Amino acid sequence: MGYTNFGNVDLSTVKGIETIKHHGPSLIGIDTVYRSQGNIPEIFLRGAGVPEPFIVNMKSLVAAMSPIEFYSCFISYSTEDQDFADRLYADLQAKGVRCWFAPEDLKIGDPFRQRIDDAIRRYDKLLVVLSETSVASTWVESEVEAALERERRPDGGVVLFPIRLDDAVMQTSQAWAADIRRKRHMGDFTRWHDHDSYQKAFQRLLRDLQGEKSEPPT
Repeated sequence: MGYTNFGNVDLSTVKGIETIKHHGPSLIGIDTVYRSQGNIPEIFLRGAGVPEPFIVNMKSLVAAMSPIEFYSCFISYSTEDQDFADRLYADLQAKGVRCWFAPEDLKIGDPFRQRIDDAIRRYDKLLVVLSETSVASTWVESEVEAALERERRPDGGVVLFPIRLDDAVMQTSQAWAADIRRKRHMGDFTRWHDHDSYQKAFQRLLRDLQGEKSEPPT
């Protein structure tokens, strides 16, 4: 191999990786090093062109890093709720939560939309903002379905984190939204314009994003 990009993958359990013949340098992402807990054969790293000082210190660097405190998440929402999404995004980032936007108005076929679609498949959680407009959005619906499909995998765990801005999800006849209403706890941000109410709901969401991977939000 050569000129291969290893980004955000776990190489620690790859069999035979030390036997690879390198015909050129490859890119080894720092996220790959930490995801692999530094357990990557040195011969492979040298062949890929990783500098020797980094190889020597790699495991100690990984050991010195504190565990990631929060899940990463994508925020799926209707652009009619942009003000709320901007506020939530800024507050989550300020608390150390790695999060990204997944706005519903990106068109199918848009190259950026495709990159978001691909990235969403690798997030820890999907934080879906439910409102009158997002409940009617086919984009939001498709992302909820994708999250539920991931949850059905043997190692899926809880992926979907729904929060609501109004009572639309409590009244809708949309099957996917009604299913959430019946089966999931939803964060209540209906009074998000009120500072104290918002902070109370936000702190509960933040607590849930710190949960163990095997535990659903409560």
